[in-house]
Amino acid sequence: MSTTPHIVGLGGSLGERSASRHALAVALAGAEEAGATTELLDVGRLELPFYGPGVRPTPGVARLVDATAAADGLIWSSPLYHGTVSGVFKNALDWLQLLAERDVPYLSTKPVGLIATAGGAQALQAINTMEFVVRALRGWTVPFVVPVPRAWAAFDDDGTPRDPALAAQLAKLGAEVSGAALRFAA
Repeated sequence: MSTTPHIVGLGGSLGERSASRHALAVALAGAEEAGATTELLDVGRLELPFYGPGVRPTPGVARLVDATAAADGLIWSSPLYHGTVSGVFKNALDWLQLLAERDVPYLSTKPVGLIATAGGAQALQAINTMEFVVRALRGWTVPFVVPVPRAWAAFDDDGTPRDPALAAQLAKLGAEVSGAALRFAA
């Protein structure tokens, strides 16, 4: 890695107005402000088939897996559905099994920042789930996480956070992932 880390964001939902995608975009902008290059992978637009052993990877799967392998750091953002991550987000994570045979398997040496959005106040449940998955994939979560409660009211239609404190938290997460990627490379 050069002195410019590349941070890949994975998130969103199947909804047109996705609060988790909005939050991810703001965090990635924070990573860019900290000197990183970024890429946003929207799980609702990757057109991933359901993962299963023997299921043929599609172009969307290849994009997800190759971008994740090439990333110096990651930011994940999922809505909270019934106490955990959304099904479409979990399916994307399941496809990361294809990283097992890479020279650097899974998410080894990659810091991961976590965001969860919730209609109520329990977004930390999805963050806890994602943290378990990061560990299972040999990645490293940054200590700072951003749960977004009442996500339906958190963003304007264009994705701008209505609360400056939320915008600052998301930007800080992006900067922390960028900084952690540089430290891992050193």
